[in-house]
Amino acid sequence: MMRARSAASSNPIAASTPPDTRLYAIGDIHGCADLLIETIERIERDLERRPIRSSVEIYLGDYVDRGPDAKAVIDVLAARLVEGRAVCLRGNHEDLMERFLRDPIHLEAWLQLGGLQTLASYGVTPRTDRVESDKTLHRRFCEAFPRAHELFLQCLKPWCACGDYLFVHAGIRPGIPLEAQKLGDLLWIRDEFLTSQRDHGKLIVHGHSPVPHPDIHHNRINIDTGACWTGTLTCLALEGTSILFL
Repeated sequence: MMRARSAASSNPIAASTPPDTRLYAIGDIHGCADLLIETIERIERDLERRPIRSSVEIYLGDYVDRGPDAKAVIDVLAARLVEGRAVCLRGNHEDLMERFLRDPIHLEAWLQLGGLQTLASYGVTPRTDRVESDKTLHRRFCEAFPRAHELFLQCLKPWCACGDYLFVHAGIRPGIPLEAQKLGDLLWIRDEFLTSQRDHGKLIVHGHSPVPHPDIHHNRINIDTGACWTGTLTCLALEGTSILFL
């Protein structure tokens, strides 16, 4: 898959990171392992050019479904997590996959949003020579799903705050304190959050709602640029009051 490289830009914004800290936020990956690897390479080159005392990669969720290499994406991210390089947030597509891992009754809902590609990446495809029950497919997927990936899913966070920024997959319900937010909203919310003009107390960096290019507002930044459709996986570098799109 070819990546349509976005132009680099740097702009001052009202929010700030802690001193001597750079945050790299990466949008929805959706099984595009090639784009993830390219993005990590760009981050590492950026750190070589611009060394800094503290840096962290924050992945905004939706690692699986739609794209072809969900298993490889989790392999890469699990390694970054173990190395202490990354914070990985939970997305609604991880939620869908986990629901199916717990109970085959959730298969159809998952398949409607790209689960078939994820199953295939683990070497599990529905059998076409005969009717296969959801329970049988569920058993085959559970057998193919590595223990390391189960542990990775257990490590996913609902949100991450640093400096004046809050990182979350979909957004937050406006007017509700962070500690009272429901996980369903953090993973799934759209219109109520996207149309809100409220000051949320922190600048929200999120994905979940695909946009043709990074979408910057006074109260939020959307960096889901539809990697599995556009070939563009957005990486936002935050340092001090500046932002840079790698």
